[in-house]
Amino acid sequence: MAYKIRDEDVAILRDAGVAEDDIAHCIKVAEKAIEIAERTGADLDMELVARGALFHDLGKAKTREIEHGKVGAEIGKELGLPEEVIAIMEKHIRGGLSEKEAEELGLPVKDYSLKSLEEKIVIYADRLVDIITEGLVNLSSEREAEERFEEILREYPKYGKNEKTMNRYFQYHREIQQLMGR
Repeated sequence: MAYKIRDEDVAILRDAGVAEDDIAHCIKVAEKAIEIAERTGADLDMELVARGALFHDLGKAKTREIEHGKVGAEIGKELGLPEEVIAIMEKHIRGGLSEKEAEELGLPVKDYSLKSLEEKIVIYADRLVDIITEGLVNLSSEREAEERFEEILREYPKYGKNEKTMNRYFQYHREIQQLMGR
């Protein structure tokens, strides 16, 4: 049976002050991440996938800037969220940054690279949901976002951000699609 997003987790977002449109985005990312995780057939921690995706933008309760990952992780610690979920919240910015990239962006200098498949699925789902909800693909065919993923990131710089970030996203996309047998 598929993992279900818990109402009490959505309430945490709401109680923290996350805007309703951001909560809707987080729910869509969690649903997409669960769907992708199931399609890989991999042995995954579905609770980590779902909760990491749901809470990834918790920091937007206080800021919409690039440090929202760091801020979200701080809020997550205060709320007693699991360390693995907090790690996803902190590392989701640009698909996981190197120490040098973190320094260039004014974030605490450390390695934000993604290690687990669960982390990669959350970041991939986040990017796909942005592509889908912003109307770059036909809403009746969400798979088009996967099929055209690399093309869209190349065509729209706001999704790929820069060469390093785009290449990370491409790596996750290819790894996950390979697991799906595509």
